[in-house]
Amino acid sequence: MVIDMAEQLTIAIIGCGGMAEAHRRAYQMLWQSGYKSFRITATCDLEIERANAMADRVAEFQGVRPNAYGDIDKMLAAEKELMAADICAPHNEHHVLAIACFEAGLHVTIEKPLAITLRAGRKMLEAAKSRGCLLQVAENYRRTPTQRAINWALKMGWIGEPRMFLWVDTFERLWYWGWREHKEIAGGGWTLDGGVHFADLMRYHIGEVDEIFAVSRTFLPVRYMEPETRSKPVEISVEDTTMALVKFNNGVLGQWVLTSAAPGKGYNMRVIYGQEGCIDFQDGFYGRTTHEPINELVNKFMESITDEERERLFPMGITDSVAIELHEFIEGVLNRKPIETDGNEGYKSQAICMAVYESALLNAPVKVEAVARGEIEGYQAELNRQLGL
Repeated sequence: MVIDMAEQLTIAIIGCGGMAEAHRRAYQMLWQSGYKSFRITATCDLEIERANAMADRVAEFQGVRPNAYGDIDKMLAAEKELMAADICAPHNEHHVLAIACFEAGLHVTIEKPLAITLRAGRKMLEAAKSRGCLLQVAENYRRTPTQRAINWALKMGWIGEPRMFLWVDTFERLWYWGWREHKEIAGGGWTLDGGVHFADLMRYHIGEVDEIFAVSRTFLPVRYMEPETRSKPVEISVEDTTMALVKFNNGVLGQWVLTSAAPGKGYNMRVIYGQEGCIDFQDGFYGRTTHEPINELVNKFMESITDEERERLFPMGITDSVAIELHEFIEGVLNRKPIETDGNEGYKSQAICMAVYESALLNAPVKVEAVARGEIEGYQAELNRQLGL
């Protein structure tokens, strides 16, 4: 699709649930900051009430109400001037919705993960390439001032050569989280859902992953609609715990632990260790005898960059990571500016998560590149059959 640079980018929000509301707020933030190079002209959700509610909330800041639809095919047929789609649907619908949009000539930004399986992801990449459409995968975590500052400090050599990356999240969650608890819809548990963000940060800060050896468990086979009384149980089909040893191409070793089945004391540890010190994602830089709190690290980073770089990373002074991400997408389509987390980047990060599952199933180390090439897909086989892929 050739776009007149004087035009606004016309966008449809597809899937109008919780994450879509975060996107709506981000669009509103851009609009209220004076950035109006876009218009949301359509909303779409299988539950038409949600599409209508989203259209009403968009109208509050945009002034013009988008058309609401309960069917994507009807929307694509009716919205002849539509240029792009923002997809915030459940994971198992990602490839179907995105490919339909590509076939209609639309550019797409899509919530993570790219798809429910890597095979589905490859279909999306092929469809985008064949139609000459831009594909962005939502990886907003790396866009925060904190993560930009950590990346800067690493590149500046604050900790010397990185050696180890420890990422541990332990807590207990008893409440039922809807479709995210079911493998056939979500593709996996938090290892994929949130984990793909974490995998993206691993790649961003350290580099590509070579090999993974993982174990996986479901210690809590039920969640509860009423967790306070542990009543109204619902059976789930995703893991609640994974533990993985991660070997990076550059020799860095990682320990990655995610569990929502740890009662009592929970804790988080996200630390990169190097020859001369470490960076704790929450506490900042630690040398052998010095400490730089994370807020001071961020301040030093912000002082170190040029006005041009600051505007690129935090346009109009905005630090909301979702708004920054959507601004990048709009500029990428309208003005052909680079997309930092395009479809290929999203695919590589998802391959790390899938390598965790594949390793756990095989009870053996797996090469991430082999998983990415589709040579290992035992865990994904059931999902691919379900999708007809």
